[in-house]
Amino acid sequence: MANIAAGKGAFRALETIFKDQVYNVSYGIYRSISVSSLYLSSFRNDPFNPNESRFDKILVANRGEIACRVIRTAKEMGIKTVAVYSIADNNARHVRMADEAVCIGPAATKDSYLNIDHIMLAVTKTGSQAVHPGYGFLSENAVFVEKLEAAGISFIGPSVEAINGMGDKLESKRLAQAAGVNTIPGFDGIVNDADHCVQIAREISYPVMIKASAGGGGKGMRIARNDDDARDGFRLASQEAASSFGDDRILVEKFIDKPRHIEIQVLGDKHGNAVYLNERECSIQRRNQKVIEEAPRSSSAVDTKGYSNK
Repeated sequence: MANIAAGKGAFRALETIFKDQVYNVSYGIYRSISVSSLYLSSFRNDPFNPNESRFDKILVANRGEIACRVIRTAKEMGIKTVAVYSIADNNARHVRMADEAVCIGPAATKDSYLNIDHIMLAVTKTGSQAVHPGYGFLSENAVFVEKLEAAGISFIGPSVEAINGMGDKLESKRLAQAAGVNTIPGFDGIVNDADHCVQIAREISYPVMIKASAGGGGKGMRIARNDDDARDGFRLASQEAASSFGDDRILVEKFIDKPRHIEIQVLGDKHGNAVYLNERECSIQRRNQKVIEEAPRSSSAVDTKGYSNK
């Protein structure tokens, strides 16, 4: 990557390449919104304090629904926002909502939303103080976070240590096992190729779940019930993982039919504050993506020996 000192020159080159298709690549000024009176009202347990120290401008390194939600919330807090977009998304809603917008490459995600160099240049050019990654793409990419930290830019998300530990399914499974937590039976190493996938699936016994190690949001997952499924599943899952997360590593686990998907969420910040958000019933899904989250969960949903919410 071009270093920060050379960032402006490299970004000018990027502008030249895409200038015919760009949505005012330098500074797409759209509109600003005053802090929402609804947000300032006392319906929240911890209402927004307009005098609290905060960022003046953040860059949202994502697109679609999640980018729109982040931008809307930032505007309610009086924070300026920068959207990034590929050529294919030059008229997307998140681009129109943001105060500024920067083109970061062509339609292919590997050349735009997964291109760390281009996003770093956008951060530098716009003077953004922080980056919100949304979910997917670079949201759990430790290399991206390290480069932001080296440039003095804040990452609104987990630390590098947390990402290395929990953003990768292979590593998080090892940590869980070391802590004595029950895990799904499977192969805990990297699957080398389709033939290796078939070998592992036979050892585990079908059906198996072929899963992207860096995956999330239901992407990079395939069920295999025989050798042909395993070969096709490995190919498709690894391709989708590379496209969505820039990481094509695959793991194989025993497939659990008709499971109960119960989530327990804990949020914490760098100041040592933490909140436990109880259990959520997330079993109603489509294409491995949650459709409905029910909270609190029914009393029968979590009936595990030794379970405690304390």
